[in-house]
Amino acid sequence: MDYSRVVDRLITRQLRDWDVAGRNYAALGQVAVRTLQLGESTIRLQYNPERRRSSAAAIDVQSLRQRDCFLCSEHQPARQKAILWGDHYKIQVNPYPIFARHLTIADLRHVPQHLAGRVGDMLQLACELPGFVVFYNGPQCGASAPDHAHFQAGAKGGMPLCDEIVHATTHLLADGDEGFIGYVDALGRSLFTIETSTRRAAERYALRLLDLLPVPRGASEPMVNVLCWWDETDRAWRMAFFPRRKHRPACYGAGEGQLLLSPASTEMGGLWAVPVEDDFNSLTPERIQALYNELCMSRQDLSTVISGFSHRWEDMGPI
Repeated sequence: MDYSRVVDRLITRQLRDWDVAGRNYAALGQVAVRTLQLGESTIRLQYNPERRRSSAAAIDVQSLRQRDCFLCSEHQPARQKAILWGDHYKIQVNPYPIFARHLTIADLRHVPQHLAGRVGDMLQLACELPGFVVFYNGPQCGASAPDHAHFQAGAKGGMPLCDEIVHATTHLLADGDEGFIGYVDALGRSLFTIETSTRRAAERYALRLLDLLPVPRGASEPMVNVLCWWDETDRAWRMAFFPRRKHRPACYGAGEGQLLLSPASTEMGGLWAVPVEDDFNSLTPERIQALYNELCMSRQDLSTVISGFSHRWEDMGPI
């Protein structure tokens, strides 16, 4: 099946037939945007009041148990339609968009957010939706539904980092004929980058990285945001992993002197959806850098992970 065409038709019909989606996508075209320069990286700020529900989402265990899961079909509006993908996923239009084309890809089952067993799915989605960047928010890294496994996808071109990473200085950690994994520290936040020509190699590198990253006490996986896309020109997968050390900044909140920001994958990718106008107007490159420093693991923090990689693909061994 040509999922690109099917998704295009889904988006067209949902914006036409579902008033919530149609209204919010029309409003997205009118939002204010500011651009900041953070060293070698561009930061795009988007004033988007509709993202308040995501930024302010309560994700503690009690709150999750008390609310209806908005990714479960039985709790979704009748006008919200879906395309089945694979054995147990559904692709839907995200009704509260950050991108001109914004999808949610959720498991049909109500199972917790967890990446390790889904890396292959993420790669395949990126390949079958070449016009999108597929992204994953960890349970404590911006996911507003950590109790229901899902990815999201946004139209390419929305996150500046996806173009910047191609030209950034990369410190190779392991490489081979099929591709490499490296570390980038010139874009204002620590990240690992993977580029491979085969899905098998991408999975191996990704799983090795997840295995080496620290897992917080009481958690089931490392704190991480992930971007994944298919580069049609180079015929290769690209992935960006952002190891986190904190979920929300100390200044998180809606009061005076606070910021209602719960950074996730899109913010790691350089696109900040800001729901409060005063926050949108007051953010500076220095403030963004301070937020990255607070939330992301530094190179020093990740020294053990970095040293854990062999410099030869053959030495990595089986996963």
